[in-house]
Amino acid sequence: MQAQVQAFFDPVTGTVSYVVHAGAGSACAIVDPVLDFDARSGRTSTASAERIVDFVADRRLQVEWILETHAHADHLSAAAWLRGRLGGKIAVGGRITEVQGVFKKLFHLEPGFAADGHQFDHLFTDGETFAIGALQARVIAMPGHTPACVAYQVGDSVFVGDTLFMPDVGTARCDFPGGSAAQLYGSIRRLLALPPSTRLYMCHDYPPEGREPQWETTVAAQRASNIHVHDGIGEEAFVAMRQARDATLGMPTLILPSVQVNIRAGQMPPPEDNGVSYLKIPLNTL
Repeated sequence: MQAQVQAFFDPVTGTVSYVVHAGAGSACAIVDPVLDFDARSGRTSTASAERIVDFVADRRLQVEWILETHAHADHLSAAAWLRGRLGGKIAVGGRITEVQGVFKKLFHLEPGFAADGHQFDHLFTDGETFAIGALQARVIAMPGHTPACVAYQVGDSVFVGDTLFMPDVGTARCDFPGGSAAQLYGSIRRLLALPPSTRLYMCHDYPPEGREPQWETTVAAQRASNIHVHDGIGEEAFVAMRQARDATLGMPTLILPSVQVNIRAGQMPPPEDNGVSYLKIPLNTL
């Protein structure tokens, strides 16, 4: 059965969220939803997520899964808020526990925060299969950007997270804790071994000047023209390029607030005794 894919682009963070379904009245999965966050005021809002709620209601869809491709460093996840509104199970790759362990130490999180993945409803293993109603899906481990990155294949559609960008943008950075350019190269080659017509859906687009945002491409297009990893570029050359490029990049604008929320499956830190939740900023650490 062919998956139908509806994209939702957030111009503030360059993030693309998706609803994957088999048609009106069917089950669906939501991929990488965005919680709006104003870093200047510390306020969250749900306008982006409400677009997804409206689409689900309009198509009479039943949410079975809320799928995270990894613990994002560029936006806060709306997974917990959407689960409260629409139901479904929040899921991520099982190596999220490694990411939680690193950032529990970095942020010196509360003693009650357990780096065991229990904040998510399900932790996927590489190659695991699952159903979205009548649609069959498969998990593909994609370490490199982070250890916990996964892609989700639903029929001929693959949601690749931050592993790849559009061909004229390239590939994800690998300088976050646990990242590896060599592992990313292997993950990408695994994706690009899929049939040439396979549809690849990006988690982000940062378009060059003069191009409108795009988020759908194919294995064939990536192999032919991805500026970082097209056919003919070997692992050694890719790793050298990626490491040199990463050394020039600043930290993502929302990395500090987003990671603290996203390793909790989109939930805020527990309120303190005044009833307010706080996010931490480690000084002179990153």
